[in-house]
Amino acid sequence: MALLDLDARWRRFNDPDRACPCCGQRFSGVFDIGFDHPTPWAHEPREDQPFVKQGDDQLTADLCRAGDQRFVRVVMSFPVQGAEDEVMHITPWAELGPEAFYAYLETFDGGDAPAVDDAPAALANQLPGFEDETEDALPILLHFPGPDARPIALAQGGKLAEAQENGVSFDQLLDIYAAFGQDIRPHLQQD
Repeated sequence: MALLDLDARWRRFNDPDRACPCCGQRFSGVFDIGFDHPTPWAHEPREDQPFVKQGDDQLTADLCRAGDQRFVRVVMSFPVQGAEDEVMHITPWAELGPEAFYAYLETFDGGDAPAVDDAPAALANQLPGFEDETEDALPILLHFPGPDARPIALAQGGKLAEAQENGVSFDQLLDIYAAFGQDIRPHLQQD
């Protein structure tokens, strides 16, 4: 049994058959959160559109060009402390230098180009729950697992790197969701 199984809120959070007494909302455990576009994107959000183009600027689900800047959507993973094999993923954007961006682009969608080496990048979104750290472009290292997966981003220091390494508590997880506009804490308090 995992340590978090002792927390009634965790059990409610992971019980898809339980309806919140105040609103009927149901939860089925840890869910991922993502960003539509990098912060420097000054145009309309992509939302459900496959592609947005404004002049030379372009935005897809995984690639973005805004002026001279190039961005890729990445995955940051955070284990949940006290839970077995539970991980929350956040998919922000990262700014890459031109050489790394175009090397990645060559492999995108199954291209035959050689694998991309790990590359330094800068986080291009403020992560909920880590606003103090992500106000400026936080340095990250990108690992490129292959053409079928988004690059993996590893923070290079601070609380964000610590959270990736050691995980987040259930309360921190709920705080991150709340900061992202999905405050589910009140719905887990009672039966």
